[in-house]
Amino acid sequence: MESWVRAVVEAIHSSRAQAVIYLAGGASQALGWLLSVPGASGTVLEVVVPYSMASMAQLLGKMPLQFTSKQAAEDMALAAFNRALKLSGPGLQGLRSREEEDKVSSYFLLKAIADGCKVPATIQSDVQEPELPKESVEQFDEDQELQQVIDGQVCMKVYHFSDSMDKNFNRKIILPGSFNPLHDGHLRLLEVASSMCDDGLPCFEISAINADKPPLSIAEIKRRVEQFRKVGKNVIISNQPYFYKKAELFPGSAFVIGADTAARLVNPKYYGGDYNRMLEILLECKNTGTTFLVGGRNIEGVFKVLEDLDIPVELREMFISIPEEKFRMDISSTDIRKKQGP
Repeated sequence: MESWVRAVVEAIHSSRAQAVIYLAGGASQALGWLLSVPGASGTVLEVVVPYSMASMAQLLGKMPLQFTSKQAAEDMALAAFNRALKLSGPGLQGLRSREEEDKVSSYFLLKAIADGCKVPATIQSDVQEPELPKESVEQFDEDQELQQVIDGQVCMKVYHFSDSMDKNFNRKIILPGSFNPLHDGHLRLLEVASSMCDDGLPCFEISAINADKPPLSIAEIKRRVEQFRKVGKNVIISNQPYFYKKAELFPGSAFVIGADTAARLVNPKYYGGDYNRMLEILLECKNTGTTFLVGGRNIEGVFKVLEDLDIPVELREMFISIPEEKFRMDISSTDIRKKQGP
């Protein structure tokens, strides 16, 4: 490897960052260079070479208009970033390097052979048992993990308070909201939505980041999470306030929303007044396998369901109506807070 290439690769490893790498077929030699430098095992989380058209389409969740283009490269970079966020869960930092790990495992392998043969372990090595590097995975407490979510170091923290372990973890049925407070309407809505899906893990989801307000504090997040612990329901704390970003984090999942939220989703006003931009973003969500289960809500004093909304024809199969006879509860967290007073 040329010296300047080695310098670049070593700089990547020395940064202690972790990465998912998607390489175009012609750049596959870079993989050998990257993995040849000590420290790669602590940096590289996953490498994918989408060599065929089908592989690239599956990777991006859509068929690129042109495979060798700036847009395709940006899409690959975004997919790699989101994949790295998923794999870099809280606490996965500070692992031993590959060289250190090889030394430790080799020592214990030879010691195990010696023990099995009932002979003293007299192997000469510069690694002495009392000096063996201790496992150095840094353990974070709950507050530190939540701060990582707020800071964007990881994309989510999942609280598993339900015993629904028979469900498909890759696909989720997600009811997003602020849940301030959680009430019976929320619980009933997710229950009905789950009954309409063949599989998927039911979860509530709170975004620690709000597009128009400061992030939630750690104390406030923990207060809201406690509501779900008491009722035994799963809740995800994410750092994505926008649905198109949630769709990237949870591909193939079903989001449970009210008719008021569905109306905003298809309103060009929230896309800078650009109808085509709205369509483009939601079609990208559709390409990830995202669906929206829509429950009826009061909108400006009138109870409306999905059928009352003007959904573009290109998106209609993405939206599924929750019939009024299955769910209708005219209750909101805002009304509850007003009744409770300051």
